[in-house]
Amino acid sequence: MSFFQRIGNALSRFMYGRNGADLLGLVMIWAVIVMDVINMFVKNTVANGIIGLVAAVLTVWALFRVFSRNLYQRREENRKFMEKVWNPVTQGFRTAKQQKQDKEHKYFTCCACRAVCRVPVGKGKIVITCPKCGNQIHGKS
Repeated sequence: MSFFQRIGNALSRFMYGRNGADLLGLVMIWAVIVMDVINMFVKNTVANGIIGLVAAVLTVWALFRVFSRNLYQRREENRKFMEKVWNPVTQGFRTAKQQKQDKEHKYFTCCACRAVCRVPVGKGKIVITCPKCGNQIHGKS
């Protein structure tokens, strides 16, 4: 067995039963990288220190999560992050992309309940009644 295989096996044994990298940890590491890049351009020493401190705390927290043996708690944290932050953001990007590619319809957002209403293009000035709250939306399709 070569030296690198022994190192790999030792690392595998060490990480057995630990959380490892998940999406929340990766997002924290990317946030630290972005903060460090911003920190290179900040001239204010107070802001520089605050950004550096926040980046250091996020790095320690991400490493703690990677090496943690409390799998249930770390998976619960990751699940909550996915539900509250990741899935809504990615769904918003997908929806915006689909709406941009749809050339046959125009999308209006109700200002009262934030529901999205879809109408065909080329109907002129129209009044749309929101199906959720009954609010009227005036627009041109």
